[in-house]
Amino acid sequence: MILAIDQGTTGTTCIAFREDGRIAGRAYSEFEQHFPRPGWVEHDANEIWEVTRRVAHEALDGAGIDGSGLAGIGITNQRETVVAWEPMSGEPLYRALVWQDRRTAARCDELREAGYEDLFRERTGLVIDPYFSGTKMEW
Repeated sequence: MILAIDQGTTGTTCIAFREDGRIAGRAYSEFEQHFPRPGWVEHDANEIWEVTRRVAHEALDGAGIDGSGLAGIGITNQRETVVAWEPMSGEPLYRALVWQDRRTAARCDELREAGYEDLFRERTGLVIDPYFSGTKMEW
C-alpha cells in the first residue's frame, strides 16, 4: 500500500493505493487561508500539519490498515510556499507565505534595478519574482 499526500493551496488530499493501483482509502480537508493585506496570502503551518495528519489517518482507516502497512509515501506540495521552523521547539516562526503572495514585489524590483537579474538567473535558473521562495525567506 502506498499513501499519496497532495498538500495543496486550499486543502490536503490523502489517497491510499493498493499494489494494483486501485484506491483503498481517500480523505480530504480544507484549511483556512489568511489575507492580512491586499496581495498577501498566508497559511497556518500548524493547521496544515494537523489537517495532513488527520486526512492521512482517515485514508488509512478507509483502507483498513495502519501506518505499518505502508510500502511508501509520496508527497506533493504547493509550489513555492515557504515556512521556516524554529529548530528547538519545532514551531513555525511565522505563518507560511503562500506561492500567490506578492509582498516581496518591491524587493524583487530593487534586486533587478541593482543589476542582479543575470546573476540570479545564472545561479538559480530562475527569474527574480515574488513567486519564488528566496525573497519570501528574506522577508
